Amino acid sequence: MHEIARSIFLIINKKTLIITFLSVTATFICHTFNLQADLPITFVMSAVVFPIVFSINAAYVRRETALDRYGSLKASGQAVYFLTRDWTLAGNKSWVTEVRECLGEIILKTQDLLMDESQSLRMREVAVYENFSRLSALIAQGSSKYELRANEVSLCNSHLKEMLFSFETLKHIFQYRTPTTLRTFSRIFIISLPILYSPYFAFISADYGGALTIMMPTLFTITLSSLDNIQMHLENPFDQVGEDDISINADKFLLRLEP
Repeated sequence: MHEIARSIFLIINKKTLIITFLSVTATFICHTFNLQADLPITFVMSAVVFPIVFSINAAYVRRETALDRYGSLKASGQAVYFLTRDWTLAGNKSWVTEVRECLGEIILKTQDLLMDESQSLRMREVAVYENFSRLSALIAQGSSKYELRANEVSLCNSHLKEMLFSFETLKHIFQYRTPTTLRTFSRIFIISLPILYSPYFAFISADYGGALTIMMPTLFTITLSSLDNIQMHLENPFDQVGEDDISINADKFLLRLEP
C-alpha cells in the first residue's frame, strides 16, 4: 500500500494540486457569470499532448540506452578480471587483486558522477579516468610480468575500449537531456491551458450538476500535469527520485568478482 501511495504522489504532486485549484476556481467563475465557449479540444493535442509524449519517448529511449551501456560497462569489466585471473601464471594474486580493486573503483566513481549534480561532472570525470589509466597500466604490467600473450593483451585492451565507450555514453546521457525548449513550451501550456479552457468546462457542464463542473477541469489538469511529471522523472535516469531510475551498485559488482 505504501508503494502504491508513493507512486501516486510521484505523479500527482504540489504543482498538480495548485494548477487544479486554479482551473476549478476559474471554471466556477465562468459558470457563475455564464462565460461559456465551445473551444476546440484538438488544440490541446497539438500544443501539449504531442510534445509531452514526444519528450517521454525520448527520455525513455535515453534510459534504455543507459541501461544497455551500464550492462556493457560491467560485462567488459568482468571479462577483463576473468582474463587476468585465469589466463596468467600462478603467483599473481596481488596483481589480480589490484585489477579487481581498480575495476571496482571505476564503477564506484562512475556511480558518484552520475548521482551527483551536473556542476561536479568535470571533477568526477577526472577520478574515473585516473582509474581507467591505472587499469591500462595494470594490463601492460600483466604483459611484462605475468606472461599475458599479445593476443590476450589485445583482448584486454578491446574490453577496456568498450568500457571507455560505455562510460562516455553514460556521461553524455547524464550531461545532455531532452530539448529544454520543448519541455519549456509544454510546461507553459500545462499551466495556462487548464485555466484558459475554463469557459469550455463551463460550457460542457451547463446541462449537468456542479459535480461535473469540478470533475472536468480536475481530470484535464491531472492528466496533463501527470504526463509532465512522468517525463520529468525519466529525464535523469540516475537521480534515484523516480521509480524507474537506474541503480548503480559498485559493491554488488565487486561481489561478483571472486578472487
